[in-house]
Amino acid sequence: MQSRCKKYIQRAVRIVAGCLLICIMKETGAGTGTVNGKIFAEKGKQEITDSAVRTMLPALVYAAEKDQTDTPSKNLAWAVMRLWPAGTFMTEQGKEDTAGEDSRTYAMILEKQENDENAVDKNGKLITQNPDTEAEETWETPGVKADISMEKLRDYEYLMSHFYTVDSSTMADAGLINADKLMGKDMKLNPDTKGVKVLIYHTHSQEQFADSVPGDAGTSIVGMGTYLSELLNQKYGISTYHHEGVYDLVNGKLDRSKAYQLAEPDVRKILNENPGIEVVIDLHRDGVAEGTHLVTEIDGKPTAQIMFFNGLSRTRANGNISYLSNPYLEDNLAFSLQMEIAAATYYPGFARHIFLRAYRYNMHFKPKTLLIEAGAQTNTVEEMRNAMEILAELLHQVLS
Repeated sequence: MQSRCKKYIQRAVRIVAGCLLICIMKETGAGTGTVNGKIFAEKGKQEITDSAVRTMLPALVYAAEKDQTDTPSKNLAWAVMRLWPAGTFMTEQGKEDTAGEDSRTYAMILEKQENDENAVDKNGKLITQNPDTEAEETWETPGVKADISMEKLRDYEYLMSHFYTVDSSTMADAGLINADKLMGKDMKLNPDTKGVKVLIYHTHSQEQFADSVPGDAGTSIVGMGTYLSELLNQKYGISTYHHEGVYDLVNGKLDRSKAYQLAEPDVRKILNENPGIEVVIDLHRDGVAEGTHLVTEIDGKPTAQIMFFNGLSRTRANGNISYLSNPYLEDNLAFSLQMEIAAATYYPGFARHIFLRAYRYNMHFKPKTLLIEAGAQTNTVEEMRNAMEILAELLHQVLS
């Protein structure tokens, strides 16, 4: 019964949220030219919210205030107010940085970002939710080559169903995922600048593979970054720097809780010291059920599949996350889509669907930023090295 009531409340909230927002803006003068966004954000948020809620839902507020005990009427009233999206809208408007934000809210957002990828235990082993369902091995093989004509890509439903997977926590739309805009962006490297062009690093450096040798970084995700950088430097002439910083070990123990936060200052330092860097790649290994093997065959060689991963800095529940803003979001999306289409053109089955999730994942460093999930813990080192060869070729095609 409680679950059913909550659904009805949520539905009602969505219907009248727009009306409430108009009341708030009218009361504060926002949008009339008399009050700018920053003043609106700072002007008595709680008083404005209370007044507007009283205007829209007087009966619920009366019931909540009259009844000082935890009864259904009181719980219903405050549940509606907690679910009201306009409150989030107000707190996010006019914010230029995180200095004045509620520290607990900001910490919660960062924690969700850190824990939004596949969880591992203290030994780096993937934590699975349904271990009893993993007995049968699954091989992912190449599918039918998709139609990548612009005519088809302009169809939003076709584009999303063939090239994207959207996590339930976030929301994509046709304004954000627009084939003409994303495919039309120039991703080519600037030939007039000197020095390093590409940075490869690993937020999660301790990720291993099925036959990795303990203590041998060359057989871990870091080793794959080394091989990828060698291919770009030596085979394709793209000057690449591989950073081997460790951000998921704390006092010698695996700890991912602040990996993205710890990586950011080091990455920024590298970018400041190498102003010619245009491309930033955070290379990861995915985590899958033990019965899943992400592999395809390319030129007769078993090759791990890869997945491009984009953080949208927006949640389905609350919209844009101002604390994790990304001015390069559209460019990030353009880069991953162009890489995805290049893979679909030359190596169907190599790239899984682009995965969209709610948070930022340090993709705000440069317009041309990629987060790549290469293979998984069930892949072999050989399959991973074969994947790096294909990935290097695709990067060369898109960037050069």
